[in-house]
Amino acid sequence: MKGSIIEEAAPRRAIVTIKDLPCVIRKKGFFGIVNRKERWGLSWKGWLVIGILIIGLVSWSVDGVYPFLAVTERVNTNVLVVEGWVHEYAIRAAIDEFNADHYERLFTTGGPIVGTGGYTNDYNTSASVGAGRLKAEGFSPDLIQMAPSQVSGRDRTYSAGRALRDWFNEHHMTVRGINVVTEDVHSRRTRLLFQKALGDGIKVGIIAVPNPDYDPKYWWRYSDGVREVIGESIAYIYARLFFWPLGQETGRRTPGLNR
Repeated sequence: MKGSIIEEAAPRRAIVTIKDLPCVIRKKGFFGIVNRKERWGLSWKGWLVIGILIIGLVSWSVDGVYPFLAVTERVNTNVLVVEGWVHEYAIRAAIDEFNADHYERLFTTGGPIVGTGGYTNDYNTSASVGAGRLKAEGFSPDLIQMAPSQVSGRDRTYSAGRALRDWFNEHHMTVRGINVVTEDVHSRRTRLLFQKALGDGIKVGIIAVPNPDYDPKYWWRYSDGVREVIGESIAYIYARLFFWPLGQETGRRTPGLNR
């Protein structure tokens, strides 16, 4: 309408305070080499959650790592194998195992004795030492068969399994499964490497013999327990993730992880 006055309300301007702006503080120092700026950090609640998770992980490791490594899982077989390097208590346990089940033959495995400079003959091997200890405990020599390896230094457990496979092949012995006797926390790695060496055609069972020098439930209280559990944990991770038997066709001819 002519002559009318139209008043337009001025738009309200939002008042922005410093508190409403994101605080990004940047400050240079040391001639511009470093910057100081705002960053996200954990609150006390965040640190509390992380602390609880760490405590839970440590508790699980302490309680669960020994039974994980020292596994016993037998398979149905009449062939028993003993790693020749084991101590007398494991030798006696192997004899008890043989007498308590329907085994027909006991094999000992292992390569050159540590500290002898390498292979010289079959009687200078852990397989021979294990056989001698079995005989000393009164076990019948007619039931013992050595399957020595010529490999020293690296990959000894795997090479011992290869030498056992070679013995089966050379003597035309058909084997569908074996049970291996070894010492406590070494057992899971032994089963893994023997299975790799023997192949899928032979099932590998494992029997872990506890070390009488310390209580497995409280292994962290003993120097032997700490040394064995930590050492075998590292060795098992290596064998599981990084071990690759490249170029190893036999446990008798190819030089090749520690016991």
